[in-house]
Formats: sequence, C-alpha cells, structure tokens
Amino acid sequence: MLKDFKEFAIRGNVVDMAVGIIIGAAFGSIVKSLVSDIIMPPIGLLIGDVDFSNLFFVLKGGTSPEPYASLVDAQKAGAVTINYGMFVNTIISFLIVALAVFLLVRNINRLRRQKEAPPSEPTTKVCPYCQSKISIKATRCAYCTSELTTS
Repeated sequence: MLKDFKEFAIRGNVVDMAVGIIIGAAFGSIVKSLVSDIIMPPIGLLIGDVDFSNLFFVLKGGTSPEPYASLVDAQKAGAVTINYGMFVNTIISFLIVALAVFLLVRNINRLRRQKEAPPSEPTTKVCPYCQSKISIKATRCAYCTSELTTS
C-alpha cells in the first residue's frame, strides 16, 4: 500500500496539481489585495465616498447600542451582521480570477493549435493501374509505365 501511495504521489499529474494549487492560493491573495486595496477605493469614491468593506446590515444588536460606525465596531459589540460589502468585494475578486483563468486557458489553447502543423500538400499519388506510389507530378508510372492523366 505504501508503494502504491508513493507511485501515486510521484506521478506527474499530482505534482503539477500541487504546484497549481500553491500558485493559485498565492494568486488568490494577490487578487484579494488588488480588489480591496486598488479597485474598490476608487469605485467607492465615485459612488460617494463609500468603503465597501464597511457596508453591512445589522440583524441583531450587540452589547453596545446601535448605530455602529464600522463593521469592526459591530463585531466587537457582538452584533450579528450581514456583510454585503465584503460579498461585493468577493464577487469582484472571483470575476478577476475567472478572467485570468480564461485568458490563461485561451492562450494555452492558441499555442496548442499553433503547434499542430496543418496537413501538408501530398507529394505522392497512387497509379490507377498498378496501385504503386508515384510522384504527384509524374505523367508516366515508373513501375508499369502507364500514361497518366493529369487532373
């Protein structure tokens, strides 16, 4: 059983998948920072100086009275909240990751198509009389000496 597990773990696809997961996790944190630190502040400013990470709805108040100035204050007070601003940030992060994956797959597919060479023009044909392979430019068969029609 240990031998089978070792064979499975060393298999190329498993190693590639592990590398992909690690790179994906790192990429996810970069995208999260991109959304929360670079994309959302200007959008919030355009909408009217709104910080999306602080958009929330209080379901049940906490130990201190409402209103809460920020999501952190509400959470410190023990309030139950729906954090729809964070949800908007997460949706935008997902869309950026999905776009990056789409562009990556599209470019990989384009490279695969370029590697596959188009079928080349045939250089030989079959003699209709003796079924031997001869040059496509031949006017006479080299094997049976029959005259060939050019088409």
